[in-house]
Amino acid sequence: MPKFVVSYVRRIDALNRFVGRFVLYFIFVIMGVLLFSTVSRWLFDKPVIWGVEMAQFGMVIYYTLGGGFALLLNSHVRMDLLYAGWGRRKQARMDVFTFICVLGYLSLLLYGCLSSTAYSLEYDQRNNTAWGPPIAPVKIVLAVGIALTLLQVFSEFFKDLARSRGLELGVDIPEKALLATNSAEKSALETPRPAPALSPPLEAVPSGA
Repeated sequence: MPKFVVSYVRRIDALNRFVGRFVLYFIFVIMGVLLFSTVSRWLFDKPVIWGVEMAQFGMVIYYTLGGGFALLLNSHVRMDLLYAGWGRRKQARMDVFTFICVLGYLSLLLYGCLSSTAYSLEYDQRNNTAWGPPIAPVKIVLAVGIALTLLQVFSEFFKDLARSRGLELGVDIPEKALLATNSAEKSALETPRPAPALSPPLEAVPSGA
């Protein structure tokens, strides 16, 4: 593979890994906001009007910016009716084919997000609630997350293209190895074990013995 492709894959993988590991901790931010909102309402009788919306914004950051990282770890949900039974090279060929579909979907999604973000910035769009926060910052984060996922799509395309030719491209991702280990352990636990063989019944002892 050309050097610029190898460099692109290495840099994008590193970028999405850094962003993904940072965003992982946003789940605790969301939990903290919801806990504070609940405690202030029921314990101190001082409800906050921004609690639920702030948690929703945090969830947008969590799943949007983590999209590229999830793609890097191959942890998106997929239907494995036929795919799981194929070899690595055949799977790579199919991934190269489906790249066009994913690229078209994310490109349209990014275009719509950018148009919507421009509208929110121009007209100072705000959420129609009692708090009424501006929507533009959330849409900007959404656009960045889609762009990172789109960049990762190209990285995965180059990897699949190399794999379809019998080559390996990309650096080792520790999280991917960890997921593979956990998956193997889960499969081992879910595999039914054969029932222990029963010993032959003991012959009846004569009563006069």
